Amino acid sequence: MEPRTVGAVAVVLVLGVGFAAQQYWSARPQSVTAPAVVEPGPATGTAPVAVAAPVPAGAGGPAPPTGAGAAGVVVDVSGKVRDPGVRRLPAGARVEDALAAAGGVRPGTDTSGLNLARVLVDGEQVRVGGPAPPEGGPGPSTAPGPLSLGSATVEQLDGLPGVGPVLARHIVDFRTARGGFRSVEELRQVNGIGERRFADLRTLVRP
Repeated sequence: MEPRTVGAVAVVLVLGVGFAAQQYWSARPQSVTAPAVVEPGPATGTAPVAVAAPVPAGAGGPAPPTGAGAAGVVVDVSGKVRDPGVRRLPAGARVEDALAAAGGVRPGTDTSGLNLARVLVDGEQVRVGGPAPPEGGPGPSTAPGPLSLGSATVEQLDGLPGVGPVLARHIVDFRTARGGFRSVEELRQVNGIGERRFADLRTLVRP
């Protein structure tokens, strides 16, 4: 072939390759940027709607009140119960709830002098088996004072914590034999009263 012919063929090939490359490049997929969304403003007569972002849990906002429902009453349960002592009970608790919290009354204890349905008052003392308060008197403020060893009956002495009918009879017999009690300390000499029982009784009685 003549050099001129070879040159023409080469030019045609170069042009064909360039045209194919241009067609391939223009046909490739291209990314398109979406137009910005314009919120309607005052000019359109429609106010933009504000969307509140969700608040993550525990961030901001008022915390729930602490101590809700924590109010209650503190009462002292004493006398003929299985586990006497101070008990904390919910507000609105009644006398029967205090007795249950103290393990219940001892077998054979007479609770007829207690109003089991009465609502408890904070700071009061619930005495089980002790002398009944005056009829119709208010709650804890009219609790009876120390029991007189010189005039108490067997039934009244039996109502003291840790004192049963047998020990109550021993106290009365001791009083009769000695002509009365000159001091509370003389209770130590009564048969059946040890140091622990005396410690429970010393503030509940007087000569």
